[in-house]
Amino acid sequence: MTHSSLPMPCSPRHRRRSARPAAVGLALLAVLGVPACGAAGDPASTASLSSSRSSLPSSVTLESGWAKAGSGMTAVFGTVVNGTEREVTIIGGSSASADEVQVHTMAKQPDGSMKMVQKKDGLSVPAGGSVELAPGGDHIMLVGLAAPLVNGDDVSLFMTTSAGAELAWTVPVRSFAGAEETYVPEDH
Repeated sequence: MTHSSLPMPCSPRHRRRSARPAAVGLALLAVLGVPACGAAGDPASTASLSSSRSSLPSSVTLESGWAKAGSGMTAVFGTVVNGTEREVTIIGGSSASADEVQVHTMAKQPDGSMKMVQKKDGLSVPAGGSVELAPGGDHIMLVGLAAPLVNGDDVSLFMTTSAGAELAWTVPVRSFAGAEETYVPEDH
């Protein structure tokens, strides 16, 4: 059999029929930095691989992570641990469960009240360090939920760093009476 007669991994006859296994496979490829399609000499494939390797996304984890049960919008908490030798800044993300995934914090206003605001510069996690995501502080906000998140469910997040790496995290959903902050979009 010659090389040209070998089936290409991205050909239509090799695509999975189920969206879930395909999504999981793509997520793994994104985290590992392996191009899904493309020739070895393809500059776009090589850049993707180099970028992901340099930022070591698998060494940035969310420990004890969880999402608050809710509808409309909700938050994700836990401890982001950076096992790399350089600072990592998480700037946002995506999830099949929400229209938007943003990094937020609570900020004191001039009148003394606290207001939830998006962290425009992202969440910086020091090299070899960690940052806590907690009610009343920094957190990941899921805005425009596709369906209510119910206690016992899982939610998958694909967080993006300022270096372009993608972090794949899955967290359980829990009922929680606190964290009743109000989201007020910024005026444009």
